[in-house]
Amino acid sequence: MTTPSADERYLAAAAAGDLDGVRAALADGADKDAVDREEASAVLAAARAGHHDVVRFLIGEGVDIDAQDQTCFNPFIHGCIHDDLELVKIMVEAGTDLKRLTRFGGNGLTPAAEKGHLEIVRYLLENTDINVNLTNTLGWTALIETIILGDGGPVRQQTAELLLEHGAKPGMTDEWGVTPLDLARKRGFDDLAAVIERHL
Repeated sequence: MTTPSADERYLAAAAAGDLDGVRAALADGADKDAVDREEASAVLAAARAGHHDVVRFLIGEGVDIDAQDQTCFNPFIHGCIHDDLELVKIMVEAGTDLKRLTRFGGNGLTPAAEKGHLEIVRYLLENTDINVNLTNTLGWTALIETIILGDGGPVRQQTAELLLEHGAKPGMTDEWGVTPLDLARKRGFDDLAAVIERHL
């Protein structure tokens, strides 16, 4: 049985939240930006497992926080998709690249709006200059995503309100030329439609 390399021990320790193991592997010559076979970095491995202390340590070590794996995940994108507000804050404060895209061509705001992660949407809109009108490869903005992929309920209404208050354009259509207002009406989301109407 072969002995794991310093890089392998480093990646495993990060995923396990073993900060002493991370330090030891780096001291043994591990590449701080080493990646696994799916191109996931140590900081992404730690982020996925919720080990925020390891994430903070690796940021301090100067790792590439924006590196994306084969499915376009990095710590910031992971936090936005999986509703980890603390991780999102850590990454924003570390200067993460807000223009990195998901595999569907959205920025971090897009999946947060899609999934109804209200507090992440609020944080990003109030604390960053993330593009609120980015259109992903499906032809959808964050506003359209929260309409068509939600239930039209209070969280979706608050999400739409935040997006519109922070510059989302209510007239930006989907790929078929249908407006957000029409999309909400077609689904019977009257309260959500009313939110959009206030911003027309």
